[in-house]
Amino acid sequence: MFAENLNKIIRNKKTLVCVGLDTDIEKLPAFLHSEFDPLFAFNRAIIEATHEYVAAFKLNLAFYESLGVPGWELLEKTLRLIPRGVLVIADAKRGDIENTGRKYAETFFDTYNFDAITVTPYMGMDSVTPFLEYEDKGVFILCLTSNPGSTDFQFLKTEDEPLYARVAQKIVGWNYLYGNCGLVVGGTHTHEIEEIREIAPDLPFLVPGVGAQGGNLEQVIKSATDARGMSALINSSRTILYASSERDFADVARERARQLRDQINLLISIHKNPGLMEQN
Repeated sequence: MFAENLNKIIRNKKTLVCVGLDTDIEKLPAFLHSEFDPLFAFNRAIIEATHEYVAAFKLNLAFYESLGVPGWELLEKTLRLIPRGVLVIADAKRGDIENTGRKYAETFFDTYNFDAITVTPYMGMDSVTPFLEYEDKGVFILCLTSNPGSTDFQFLKTEDEPLYARVAQKIVGWNYLYGNCGLVVGGTHTHEIEEIREIAPDLPFLVPGVGAQGGNLEQVIKSATDARGMSALINSSRTILYASSERDFADVARERARQLRDQINLLISIHKNPGLMEQN
């Protein structure tokens, strides 16, 4: 099962950190622009500097697709850099009717061999099924997002409970059938994450919103991880990628990733399982 594979990585590497490779040419250190392929040089440096401290890399497809053919080539080259033993997530947020969904699934799971993907459930189960049919792959389904606009729809009451809770309940049901579901839950909604964790006690959570978006790390660890302090990936993108705009950017990114790993592990030892990160 996907959840077991994820937790195996977490145990082996003793980390819940996920680094988002949201690589933006406008944010790169200026000296890299003299490189033949500055975006690839940046990704390579970040991956080499941080992979020791991360359980997953998450590639936001918008930053690659927006570049056209060179962006897809950058995606391929970047994927080849990521070492084994690290989960690779396509942050694609796909979701469409079954035939189209099947092609999306083939793209990211067959052609590019991602380990997991983010999808949107708005069109219902048949739009998610093509991804779920890849039993060895993870499907992180949007449940409660970290952006301010999440309140437009996700908090609407349906039969006296918010829509995000209904979504979580549905996904738990889908997981009984397929066994590879996860939830995307925004780190800016810590009270609601606790509620969602009660609905889905064993599902993996992908948690954006900690760092630049202001999510409280301690509350996220208490609410988003399972009873053992596992089954969650805490994503950080800008806070790690662009911590420095100088020639030391990779070293600073490495230190930020290490600090985040250590902060998370300390909070797990306080609030969940004191011995987890020492176990093999």
